[in-house]
Amino acid sequence: MIKLGDVATYINGYAFKPEDRGEVGLPIIRIQDLTGNAYDLGFYNGDYPKRIEINDGDVLISWSASLGVYVWNRGRALLNQHIFKVEFDKVNIDKSYFVYAVRQKLAEMAMKTHGATMKHIVKKDFEETLIPYPSQKKQIEIGTNLDKIANIIAARKQQLELLDELVKARFVEMFGDENNSKNWNIINVENVADVQVGIVIKPSQYYTNKGNGVKAFRSLNIGEGFIKDNDWVYFTEEGHNKNSKSIVKENDLLIVRSGAPGTACVVTEKYTGYNAIDIIIVHPDCEKINPYYLCYFTNMQHGKKQINEGTSGAAQQHFNVGKYNKLRLMLPPKELQDEFADFVHQIDKSKVNYYYKNRKDGFPPLLLIYSVTTIINLSDY
Repeated sequence: MIKLGDVATYINGYAFKPEDRGEVGLPIIRIQDLTGNAYDLGFYNGDYPKRIEINDGDVLISWSASLGVYVWNRGRALLNQHIFKVEFDKVNIDKSYFVYAVRQKLAEMAMKTHGATMKHIVKKDFEETLIPYPSQKKQIEIGTNLDKIANIIAARKQQLELLDELVKARFVEMFGDENNSKNWNIINVENVADVQVGIVIKPSQYYTNKGNGVKAFRSLNIGEGFIKDNDWVYFTEEGHNKNSKSIVKENDLLIVRSGAPGTACVVTEKYTGYNAIDIIIVHPDCEKINPYYLCYFTNMQHGKKQINEGTSGAAQQHFNVGKYNKLRLMLPPKELQDEFADFVHQIDKSKVNYYYKNRKDGFPPLLLIYSVTTIINLSDY
């Protein structure tokens, strides 16, 4: 075993100010630019310390808000704060092996995070973290094998994305384009749903440890048409009950307000009773509107175009309850909406079945859902 601090030097990025961000120069890379959640890449055209420059092949570690390890491959850029650049200057270690070993340890590191509203890893804790340190030959073997598995996962994800595109194509086929090419009646969302917002005032005062708390949704848990079942925060029972108005139910819609405004998903039975923080909560009248129809309308250009017109805030796009209430909604017959929802459910079943059929690759089906390094224990080597 070896401490991460004995493996390499970890260089933190620069705290660029909002006024530093422009439209020319080198791109400024923030955590959201690594995770794929960025919509407003900024550039810097001035002097900078050489240590914050990144190039293809550099290993980057985000240590605040969202913990992750990335290999940069998008050309010369500048590193923002809350991200380490790894300088391999202390021992011989295979870079690919290092990436997988650190990814495996991130869950352990997350237990050491500090801060109520933004979790982060203290550098001292990070550098004290141990990873297995086998021979160079074994490192290369492990890294190569995990690269192969990662490539299989990437191919599977691409195939699953094609199923998502099929659902979107079906939506347009059944309901027309965002210009209402099928001439449906137009209403406002408020005519078929009650809209509110989750907890916005100091939600961290209700936080507790994982073992004895109630899960609460944040923007991080909302994907485009699906729920991201990780990175949960937990409320005390008292805090949960005190905020009963933001407890979600099956068939509610949850919509992101900031960062990626308008991203929506439907609450399924599994998540009934969870709480919600700083996201829009929609209670649809299921006699008038199918929640899955409303969800896809919101996620597609039909709703997204209106939402983008209704966001505000220079530093971060923001979407509010009033704007969603007034969203113009095409209202096809309920039976047609239900038919579309049935199609969505069939595609979801196909995704699940896909994980389990033909295990010819020799890997567990859950490997296609979770990171390989949560399954393969490198300490066994």
